[in-house]
Amino acid sequence: MSQHPSDPYRTPQTTQPARSLPRRDMRDTNRGPFTPPPATTLTSQRPQQSLELAQRYELLNRLGMPPVANEDFDDLARDMATQAGFLYGFVNLFLEEQTFVGLHQPPADSGFVIVGRTMSRDHGWCPEVMARKKALPLHDVHASPRFSGNAVVDAVGIRSYFGAPLMHDSGTVLGTVCVIDPEKRPLAEARRLRDIVINASTQVMDHITRAPVR
Repeated sequence: MSQHPSDPYRTPQTTQPARSLPRRDMRDTNRGPFTPPPATTLTSQRPQQSLELAQRYELLNRLGMPPVANEDFDDLARDMATQAGFLYGFVNLFLEEQTFVGLHQPPADSGFVIVGRTMSRDHGWCPEVMARKKALPLHDVHASPRFSGNAVVDAVGIRSYFGAPLMHDSGTVLGTVCVIDPEKRPLAEARRLRDIVINASTQVMDHITRAPVR
């Protein structure tokens, strides 16, 4: 059973079975064209959300970046989480759902919560990162009532979150990268952890834009 990477004295809970957030299977695939959702799906959003979502799909399509699980992004999520000493790492495209094209988490038999590849647009703290278009460092999510009440806190038991936006040169925000963990972090570590996710967001955008734009 894996120990928590940032605290050698912490033993994972073994009395409770791992729980899962709603999951959707996703498979690795080569870059190539993909079909955006029907217009009726986009227009069901609020006007501003609908416009931003259409812009994301159009940009991803031009970049040849299908919104599906990707081994390179899984590796980036793992490296980011390892550097931070967090249990979970995500590369997240903000589409109809938050779509984790990169994901790192504990093994299925670790006793920690196992998450799926998608989550509601309204859950977690990534929507705040999307809105502010800059990094969000939460060394302890319960330190602020604004961020304490959250479905992810209850479902996964998260105490710390660090996220940064995936900003394209055009100004379009494609999504986020983030790390989350059941343990809060000292405030003194906040800058270092923030810099880790900001650097990871740069690496992800470099990867996404590597292919020629059509």
